[in-house]
Amino acid sequence: MTPILQPIGRTFLNGLSAIGRLSLFALVAVRHCLTPPFYPRLLVRQMIEIGYYSLPYVGMTAVFTGMVLVLQTYTGFNVNAEGLMPQIVVLSLTRELGPVLAALIVAGRIGASMAAEIGTMRVTEQIDALSTLSTNPFKYLIAPRLWAGVTMLPLLVGIGDVIGVFGGYFVAVHKLGFNEGNFLKNISEATKFLDVFSGLVKAAVFGFTITLMGCYHGFNSKGGAQGVGKATTNAVATSMILILILDYILTELFFAK
Repeated sequence: MTPILQPIGRTFLNGLSAIGRLSLFALVAVRHCLTPPFYPRLLVRQMIEIGYYSLPYVGMTAVFTGMVLVLQTYTGFNVNAEGLMPQIVVLSLTRELGPVLAALIVAGRIGASMAAEIGTMRVTEQIDALSTLSTNPFKYLIAPRLWAGVTMLPLLVGIGDVIGVFGGYFVAVHKLGFNEGNFLKNISEATKFLDVFSGLVKAAVFGFTITLMGCYHGFNSKGGAQGVGKATTNAVATSMILILILDYILTELFFAK
């Protein structure tokens, strides 16, 4: 039995060790986010990189998601579709699809970029050079990225929700022939504060997770170019898995009865 149990036990202990290292890294990073010195110029740069440059991708995804939702809803609920459709579209976008799809897109784009950039700095000893120059790498490299992720993901999701609802409105009114006034009225009545708020909270948590994983894997990369490539892959994969896990946990906290 020992040869069979040893790999299982080794894998389990390695997993616990990785969770411990990530937890300690996150605690140190959060502490440096809350204490001076701060680097506002780097923060603005990361906010532009995460928010502004990701907006076209999030917007395109949101508008076509809203359009597909309307078509699928009309096909499945053609009885009283005009009354049900706005509620389904709003609930789907604000609660789930908006934050999750935006987070997955940003994870693929920003998580990989951060891991590659910081990983390259690690293997070329630029991070060691920062320490030599009395600049804390956590404050200079990681804290601005974490703040930018937490602040910009909710903004992206909010804009994406509006664009997605507009896409649904366009298909419903101009393709399916729904009454414009009734559709807008039903949209307004179906929009609830808790639905929007829960989606924005999810977005903030996802933004923190994406930037944390990108920074963590990049900061701990080793082994030259191959190590940077592995760190980039791990950052994207773990971010996407954690997004789906956290989505369930947050949904349970907000809406479970």
